[in-house]
Amino acid sequence: MAKKTEKMNEFFEDLKAGLQSAIEHAEGKRTDMRTTTLPRPPKELSAKEIVKVRKQLNVSQALFARYLNISPKTVQSWEQGHGKPNGASLKLLSIAMKNPKIFLEA
Repeated sequence: MAKKTEKMNEFFEDLKAGLQSAIEHAEGKRTDMRTTTLPRPPKELSAKEIVKVRKQLNVSQALFARYLNISPKTVQSWEQGHGKPNGASLKLLSIAMKNPKIFLEA
């Protein structure tokens, strides 16, 4: 029973210290806490923009699909405006637009 009480006391002391640090940070008294700024999500692309990216890379729909780890039918759908990329695919397309060499080497 003493070990359980000791562990609970240790837990609450850690919790108290963490809360105190958060309060100090919120009041501007503590600046050693780490913060992370997340990048904005990539913008949606139109069918024409997707075709433009692929043509700038000088790859076929099938090869483009392999780079994106998706099916060629998905690329066809995007390029015809029947579907839209999202999530990881949008991020990869954004990288392809900004850094085609890195995209093709990855």
